[in-house]
Amino acid sequence: MVVTAAVGGPAAAERSNKRYTGGFVDEMRSVAMKLHSKDQSKEGEKETQGKPWPKWEPTIDGYLKFLVDSKLVYDTLDKILDKADFPEYAKFRNTGLERSGNLAKDLNWFKEQGHLIPEPLSPGLDYSMYVEELSKKDPQAFICHFYNTYFAHTAGGRMIGKKVATKILNGKELEFYKWDGDLSHLLQNVREKLNRVAENWTTDEKNRCLQETERSFKFNGDILHLIVT
Repeated sequence: MVVTAAVGGPAAAERSNKRYTGGFVDEMRSVAMKLHSKDQSKEGEKETQGKPWPKWEPTIDGYLKFLVDSKLVYDTLDKILDKADFPEYAKFRNTGLERSGNLAKDLNWFKEQGHLIPEPLSPGLDYSMYVEELSKKDPQAFICHFYNTYFAHTAGGRMIGKKVATKILNGKELEFYKWDGDLSHLLQNVREKLNRVAENWTTDEKNRCLQETERSFKFNGDILHLIVT
């Protein structure tokens, strides 16, 4: 099965909240939408490749792989923001979108149910290594990955969570899909921060950010695919 993009990614998050700020975030959303397939979004422009995501059959083992690799990526993003090799990274600390702590709770719950928690696999390891190296030399490109990873989870990520919960978790809602406070407000705050940061970028820097979108979708799609392995 081929996963072409993060299901219902940041473009879906922007649409579902129906709050647009204009500015560079809208450009990021537009580029992301071009990478959605038609089964992922009504506005998607790509033909569906492989089995449409609503027909996926998740397994506990596959889902645990997905959660573990996702946590590794979120841990890495948080570490990069905390270290702040570039000043603008610090602006995206403590946004309320952080997922690492919630994922840790979920993995602990699975462990209490008797499941063996796997080690991270190459999709998460490769992505974490990539964004860590990228963050040291190209802040604009890194911020593209920050945006796509966090915003995709608030839209398509939640849809996937509900499907998995229904099929294999007896409807249990994981902490991964819960946020403290109003999610639409959290997202709006981050959009505004992104726009303010991008105001100081040159055209070349903005283009470098936008050009990373496809690579971000590929990495996140590889991690998503673990659900059905």
